[in-house]
Amino acid sequence: MKTGEYLDKRDIKSRSLDELKEEFTALGLQSFRAKQVYSWLHEKQVLTFDEMTNLSAKHRELLDNEYYINSLAVERKLVSAIDGTIKFLYRLRDGEFVESVFMRYKHGNSLCISTQVGCRMGCKFCASTLLGLKRNLDPSEMLDEIYTAQRETGEKVSSIVLMGIGEPLDNFDNVLKFLSILSSAEGMNLSLRHVSLSTCGLVDKINKLAEYKLGLTLSISLHAPNDEIRSQTMPINSKWNIEQLLRACRDYFEKTGRRISFEYALISGVNDSDECALELAQRLSGMISHVNLIPVNAVKERGFVRSSKQRIKRFIEVLEKNGVNATVRRELGSDINAACGQLRRDSMKHQ
Repeated sequence: MKTGEYLDKRDIKSRSLDELKEEFTALGLQSFRAKQVYSWLHEKQVLTFDEMTNLSAKHRELLDNEYYINSLAVERKLVSAIDGTIKFLYRLRDGEFVESVFMRYKHGNSLCISTQVGCRMGCKFCASTLLGLKRNLDPSEMLDEIYTAQRETGEKVSSIVLMGIGEPLDNFDNVLKFLSILSSAEGMNLSLRHVSLSTCGLVDKINKLAEYKLGLTLSISLHAPNDEIRSQTMPINSKWNIEQLLRACRDYFEKTGRRISFEYALISGVNDSDECALELAQRLSGMISHVNLIPVNAVKERGFVRSSKQRIKRFIEVLEKNGVNATVRRELGSDINAACGQLRRDSMKHQ
């Protein structure tokens, strides 16, 4: 099956409201019907056209002949006994799998979603990239990660993190459309200030994203203070080095006014020394930024070991002493391997 199509029908949930108005007019439907259908899809989040009760049976049949309503099947659902974090493995229409993680915080529920089936970035500490890139997710599939999680939990998602399987900026157009539908007043109406987008450093796409001034939080997966270390773990650094990446980040802040968040996975003996912390602080000097320290997740194919608590504490001390704001990311779902990519990989092995 070609992505975006299903039995020669069109993916209605990936359409913007304006696109629906144009297509409905071509089908002989009044344009106001588009707003009704859009609300059913993204506000009420129905799964069938038959549920759209303010449309006539004739209109529902017409739409069913022209479009399909995407949905995801919950293949597996793991619930942490420690903190209630939920990890979903979703089966897509073509039999592929993606993951999302539902996390509860005092300020509300957050969902980490995938943007691609697999990933081609090749970061050495990430399980998502081990099987390579299969395809991009459509806007409807990203939206359905949210809608399905809400349906399964009975709870509202109040913030979104694009940090699951895949590189969001490698699926640029679909991600932008997803964000537009997500934040639309006629749909879920989620402010993009409650959205965080994580990238390994596609400089050209960061520059392109800055032009849209979306108001989201841009998170950069930095993970090293210099090119020598970063190139060992992140192949993207051979295309855009740290200097080019940080220049793009500074330009992004100038254009958007939005503070950059830097993610830094601490790997024992690789990037967690006092010297690394000092060099990182010097790199970020003068930037309006925040460093989010992440004890690296164990990926058995890679052999990386997370830094000790004492080493993490010392790393923070060096950063803060040199004027860099840093925190250690709270770990959730440690008993269910909540880091994305591991559950999908295990399921693929058993197919």
